[in-house]
Amino acid sequence: MAQARDRSARLLETGMALASELSLPVLLQRIVELAVEITGARYGALGVIGPDGDLDDFLTTGVTDEERAAIGPLPRGHGLLGALIHDARPLRLGEITSDRRSSGFPANHPPMHSFLGAPLRARGQVFGNLYLTKNEGGPDFTLEDEEALVTLATQAGIAIANARLYEATRLRERWLDAVRETTGAILAGAEPDAVLRLVARRARELVDADLATIVTPGPAGDAMRITIAEGAHAAELEGMTVPLEGSLSGEVIRTAGPLLLDDASNDPRSYQPMVSSGQMGPSLFVPLSLRGAAFGTLAVANLVGRRRFNADDVRLVESFADQAALGLEYSRTQRELHRLSLVEERERIAKELHDGVIQSLFAVGLSLEGTAGIVVESRVAARLHDAVNEIDRAIGDLRSYIFGLRPHVLASGRGLGAALDQLAHEFQSTAAVTTVVELDESLEAPLAANAVHIVQLTREALSNVGRHAAAQTCRVSLRRQGAAAVLEIDDDGRGFVVAAFAGRGGMGLGNLQSRAASIGGGLEITSLAGEGTTVRISLPV
Repeated sequence: MAQARDRSARLLETGMALASELSLPVLLQRIVELAVEITGARYGALGVIGPDGDLDDFLTTGVTDEERAAIGPLPRGHGLLGALIHDARPLRLGEITSDRRSSGFPANHPPMHSFLGAPLRARGQVFGNLYLTKNEGGPDFTLEDEEALVTLATQAGIAIANARLYEATRLRERWLDAVRETTGAILAGAEPDAVLRLVARRARELVDADLATIVTPGPAGDAMRITIAEGAHAAELEGMTVPLEGSLSGEVIRTAGPLLLDDASNDPRSYQPMVSSGQMGPSLFVPLSLRGAAFGTLAVANLVGRRRFNADDVRLVESFADQAALGLEYSRTQRELHRLSLVEERERIAKELHDGVIQSLFAVGLSLEGTAGIVVESRVAARLHDAVNEIDRAIGDLRSYIFGLRPHVLASGRGLGAALDQLAHEFQSTAAVTTVVELDESLEAPLAANAVHIVQLTREALSNVGRHAAAQTCRVSLRRQGAAAVLEIDDDGRGFVVAAFAGRGGMGLGNLQSRAASIGGGLEITSLAGEGTTVRISLPV
C-alpha cells in the first residue's frame, strides 16, 4: 500500500514537472527517463511517429552513445514497435522473443526480455509510443507498472500538446524573423552570394540540420557547383563541382519538385563525392526556380544516423528556396537596371562629346590640315600631317570608349597581339623610335578580360618614352613568368632617377601604378642615367 501511495505521489509530481516544460526535445527525453524510473525498467525508449506512419525519431535511456552507434540506423517501426503503432493499446509481455510479432534484434543490440509499451496521445492523435524492457532474471512488469505507465503517458500527452503548440509559435516567429532578415538583405542590395549564404544558414537553423548547401549552375553547361555550404564539412563541400546527370541535385532540377531521403548515402541517385564529403544521411533537396524553371537546389542534411526530415521541414525549406530564388532574380534585375542606366549615361556623354569635344577636335584638325597646305617647309608640313593623324586617332578612341569602352586598336574583335603591334607601329611612326614587340601568343586568351587595361598601360608607357626618354629603340614584351604574366616596356634613352619621382606621380607613373593595381597587378620601374628605363608590370593570369 505504501509503495502504491509513493508511486501515486511520484506520478503527481511528474505530471506537474512535465506541464512546466515547454522544450519538446527536453520534454520527450524527460518522459522516457521518468517512465524507466517509475516502472523499474532497465531500458526505455520513446518513438515519435512521423506523417508516413513510421518512426520519425527515437529517444532512448539506459543505452550509451557508443552502444547506439554500434546498433546502427534508428528503427523504422517494425515488429513489436510496429504493433504498438498499428494497434495503439498498452502491451505487456514476459518474454519479447516469445511473441510472434517480434522481428528480433539487430547486431550489437543489448539483450532484452520482458516488455511494456503504451501509446502517447496528444490532441486526440497518437504522437508516439513508450517502450520499456528489463534484463533476463529481473521481475516481469506488473499490472501496476502498466497502469502507472498509462497514467504517465496521459500526462505526457497533455504536456506534449502544450510543448508542440509553443514550439509551433516559436517556429513561426523564427520563420518570420528569418524571412524579414533575408528580404532586408535582398532589398539592401547585398551581393547574391551573401543572400544565398544567409538563406542556407537560416534554412539549416529552422529545421535543425547539420548541413545546408546551395547548388547553382557552374561555368560549364553540363555541371553545377556548390556555391554555398553551411555547417558540418562545409569547407570540404563549398566550390565542389556537381554533375547534372548522376546527382540528387540534377534529379530535383529535372523534376522541379522536392526530394526527401532517409539516407542519401545509400541512394543510387546520389553523387557520392558530395554525399561522402558531407557525410550526408537524412536529406532534403528542394528546387531553386526562376520564372517557373528550376536551375539549382537548396538542400539540408543531417549526418548519417541522425534525425529524418518530415513534411513540415519540406514546407520550411521550400519557403527559403523561394527566398533564394527571389534574391537571385532581384539581383539580376538590379544589375540589368544598372547596366541600362550606364547605357543611357553613355549615350548622354556621347552626345555631349560629339557636339562639343569631337567637333572641336575636327575643327582643329581641319585648321592644321589647311595650314599644312600652305607651309613651304616639307618637314613642318609632314609634322602637321602627323598631328592631324593623331587627332583622327584620338577622335576614333573617343568614339570607341563612349560606345564600347575599348580603344580603337581593339575594335572589331582584334586580339591583344594585333593591338600591341598596331600601338608599336603608330608609336614608331609618330615618335621616330624603332619599336619591336615580343609576345607569348598563349597569353592572349588568359589575358583577354584585361586586354583594354594592358593596351592602355602600354600606351601610357610608350607615351612616357616618346616625351621624356630621347630613345633610339624601344621594346614591348609580354611573356609568362611562373603563374603570372609580365608586360615590359624598355628603352635605350637617357633614363632618370626613379626615387626622385616617388610619390609625385610625374611622367604618368601615377596612372601606370593605379591602372596596374586596379586589375590586381604590380608596377616596378628601373632606370639608370644614360642606360635607359624598364617599366615592368606583373599581371594576373
